[in-house]
Amino acid sequence: MRKNIRKSGAKAALVRQAEGIDVLAELAALKAMTVPELQAKWRVMFGEPAPNASRGNLELRIGYRIQELAYGGIKPATRRTLDALAAEVASGAPGPLIADPRRPIPGTKLVREWQGEEQVVTVLTDGFEWQGRRFKSLSAAVRAITGSHWNGWKFFGLAHGAEARP
Repeated sequence: MRKNIRKSGAKAALVRQAEGIDVLAELAALKAMTVPELQAKWRVMFGEPAPNASRGNLELRIGYRIQELAYGGIKPATRRTLDALAAEVASGAPGPLIADPRRPIPGTKLVREWQGEEQVVTVLTDGFEWQGRRFKSLSAAVRAITGSHWNGWKFFGLAHGAEARP
Protein backbone atom coordinates (compact mmCIF):
# COMPACT_ATOMS: atom_id res chain seq x y z
CA MET A 1 0.00 0.00 0.00
CA ARG A 2 1.31 3.45 -0.94
CA LYS A 3 1.86 6.03 1.80
CA ASN A 4 0.19 9.41 1.47
CA ILE A 5 2.97 11.95 1.42
CA ARG A 6 2.28 15.64 1.21
CA LYS A 7 4.18 17.34 -1.57
CA SER A 8 4.01 20.85 -2.90
CA GLY A 9 4.27 22.46 -6.30
CA ALA A 10 4.85 20.57 -9.55
CA LYS A 11 5.81 17.34 -7.79
CA ALA A 12 2.53 17.33 -5.90
CA ALA A 13 0.59 17.70 -9.14
CA LEU A 14 2.51 14.80 -10.71
CA VAL A 15 1.94 12.59 -7.66
CA ARG A 16 -1.77 13.40 -7.62
CA GLN A 17 -1.89 12.67 -11.34
CA ALA A 18 0.00 9.38 -10.86
CA GLU A 19 -2.21 8.17 -8.00
CA GLY A 20 -5.16 7.78 -10.34
CA ILE A 21 -3.37 6.13 -13.28
CA ASP A 22 -3.60 2.59 -14.54
CA VAL A 23 0.11 1.82 -14.80
CA LEU A 24 -0.22 -1.09 -17.20
CA ALA A 25 -2.47 0.88 -19.53
CA GLU A 26 -0.05 3.83 -19.44
CA LEU A 27 2.92 1.60 -20.23
CA ALA A 28 1.06 -0.12 -23.07
CA ALA A 29 0.05 3.26 -24.50
CA LEU A 30 3.72 4.25 -24.83
CA LYS A 31 4.20 1.54 -27.49
CA ALA A 32 1.49 3.07 -29.66
CA MET A 33 2.85 6.63 -29.46
CA THR A 34 4.89 8.33 -32.17
CA VAL A 35 8.24 9.89 -31.28
CA PRO A 36 6.74 13.43 -31.22
CA GLU A 37 3.98 12.15 -28.91
CA LEU A 38 6.62 10.55 -26.66
CA GLN A 39 8.52 13.82 -26.59
CA ALA A 40 5.33 15.66 -25.60
CA LYS A 41 4.67 13.04 -22.89
CA TRP A 42 8.23 13.56 -21.68
CA ARG A 43 7.60 17.29 -21.28
CA VAL A 44 4.48 16.53 -19.20
CA MET A 45 6.22 13.87 -17.06
CA PHE A 46 9.53 15.67 -16.47
CA GLY A 47 8.64 19.33 -16.99
CA GLU A 48 11.38 19.86 -19.55
CA PRO A 49 12.06 19.05 -23.23
CA ALA A 50 13.01 15.49 -24.12
CA PRO A 51 16.80 15.01 -24.29
CA ASN A 52 16.66 13.24 -27.65
CA ALA A 53 14.43 11.52 -30.21
CA SER A 54 15.44 7.94 -29.43
CA ARG A 55 12.20 5.99 -29.26
CA GLY A 56 13.67 3.23 -27.08
CA ASN A 57 15.22 5.67 -24.62
CA LEU A 58 12.05 7.75 -24.35
CA GLU A 59 9.84 4.68 -23.81
CA LEU A 60 12.11 3.25 -21.12
CA ARG A 61 12.60 6.45 -19.18
CA ILE A 62 8.97 7.57 -19.39
CA GLY A 63 7.89 4.05 -18.40
CA TYR A 64 10.17 4.16 -15.39
CA ARG A 65 8.83 7.60 -14.43
CA ILE A 66 5.22 6.37 -14.64
CA GLN A 67 6.04 3.52 -12.26
CA GLU A 68 8.10 5.76 -10.00
CA LEU A 69 5.20 8.18 -9.58
CA ALA A 70 2.67 5.40 -9.06
CA TYR A 71 4.68 3.15 -6.73
CA GLY A 72 7.37 5.39 -5.28
CA GLY A 73 10.97 5.99 -6.22
CA ILE A 74 14.24 4.54 -5.13
CA LYS A 75 14.55 3.98 -1.39
CA PRO A 76 16.88 6.40 0.44
CA ALA A 77 19.31 3.60 1.35
CA THR A 78 19.56 2.56 -2.30
CA ARG A 79 20.06 6.19 -3.33
CA ARG A 80 22.92 6.54 -0.80
CA THR A 81 24.56 3.38 -2.15
CA LEU A 82 24.27 4.61 -5.74
CA ASP A 83 25.69 8.02 -4.78
CA ALA A 84 28.63 6.37 -3.00
CA LEU A 85 29.25 4.10 -5.99
CA ALA A 86 29.16 7.09 -8.36
CA ALA A 87 31.67 8.92 -6.13
CA GLU A 88 34.01 5.90 -6.25
CA VAL A 89 33.80 5.72 -10.02
CA ALA A 90 34.35 9.49 -10.36
CA SER A 91 37.41 9.38 -8.09
CA GLY A 92 39.01 6.61 -10.16
CA ALA A 93 40.07 4.72 -7.05
CA PRO A 94 38.15 1.59 -6.08
CA GLY A 95 36.57 1.94 -2.66
CA PRO A 96 34.64 -0.54 -0.54
CA LEU A 97 31.77 -0.82 -3.04
CA ILE A 98 33.92 -1.58 -6.09
CA ALA A 99 36.87 -3.36 -4.51
CA ASP A 100 36.75 -7.15 -4.55
CA PRO A 101 36.71 -8.35 -0.92
CA ARG A 102 38.79 -11.38 -1.92
CA ARG A 103 41.63 -9.15 -3.13
CA PRO A 104 44.64 -9.23 -0.79
CA ILE A 105 46.29 -5.96 0.20
CA PRO A 106 48.87 -4.54 -2.24
CA GLY A 107 52.31 -6.04 -1.75
CA THR A 108 50.98 -9.51 -0.94
CA LYS A 109 52.83 -12.32 -2.73
CA LEU A 110 50.63 -15.12 -4.04
CA VAL A 111 52.62 -18.33 -4.37
CA ARG A 112 51.69 -21.52 -6.18
CA GLU A 113 53.70 -24.38 -7.60
CA TRP A 114 52.84 -25.02 -11.23
CA GLN A 115 54.41 -27.87 -13.21
CA GLY A 116 57.28 -28.16 -10.77
CA GLU A 117 58.10 -24.44 -10.65
CA GLU A 118 57.16 -21.93 -8.00
CA GLN A 119 55.08 -19.08 -9.42
CA VAL A 120 54.87 -15.79 -7.53
CA VAL A 121 52.33 -13.09 -8.37
CA THR A 122 52.52 -9.77 -6.52
CA VAL A 123 49.32 -7.89 -5.74
CA LEU A 124 49.53 -4.23 -6.85
CA THR A 125 47.12 -1.39 -6.10
CA ASP A 126 45.93 -1.41 -9.71
CA GLY A 127 46.59 -4.95 -10.86
CA PHE A 128 49.04 -7.82 -10.52
CA GLU A 129 52.69 -8.46 -11.43
CA TRP A 130 54.33 -11.71 -12.52
CA GLN A 131 57.93 -11.94 -13.76
CA GLY A 132 58.07 -8.18 -14.31
CA ARG A 133 54.86 -8.11 -16.39
CA ARG A 134 51.77 -6.21 -15.20
CA PHE A 135 48.25 -7.59 -15.54
CA LYS A 136 44.87 -5.95 -14.92
CA SER A 137 43.40 -9.13 -13.45
CA LEU A 138 44.65 -12.11 -11.54
CA SER A 139 43.10 -14.39 -14.16
CA ALA A 140 45.20 -12.71 -16.88
CA ALA A 141 48.37 -13.33 -14.84
CA VAL A 142 47.40 -16.97 -14.32
CA ARG A 143 46.69 -17.32 -18.06
CA ALA A 144 50.28 -16.19 -18.71
CA ILE A 145 51.57 -18.76 -16.20
CA THR A 146 49.51 -21.73 -17.38
CA GLY A 147 48.79 -20.96 -21.03
CA SER A 148 45.09 -21.63 -20.48
CA HIS A 149 42.09 -19.88 -18.96
CA TRP A 150 41.74 -20.19 -15.22
CA ASN A 151 39.87 -18.32 -12.55
CA GLY A 152 42.81 -16.59 -10.87
CA TRP A 153 41.18 -16.67 -7.45
CA LYS A 154 40.65 -20.42 -7.66
CA PHE A 155 44.17 -21.02 -8.99
CA PHE A 156 45.63 -19.47 -5.85
CA GLY A 157 42.94 -20.91 -3.55
CA LEU A 158 41.41 -17.50 -2.77
CA ALA A 159 37.87 -18.14 -3.98
CA HIS A 160 35.49 -18.76 -1.10
CA GLY A 161 34.86 -22.49 -0.82
CA ALA A 162 36.81 -23.18 -4.01
CA GLU A 163 39.49 -25.77 -4.44
CA ALA A 164 42.34 -25.12 -6.86
CA ARG A 165 43.15 -27.72 -9.49
CA PRO A 166 46.16 -29.94 -8.72
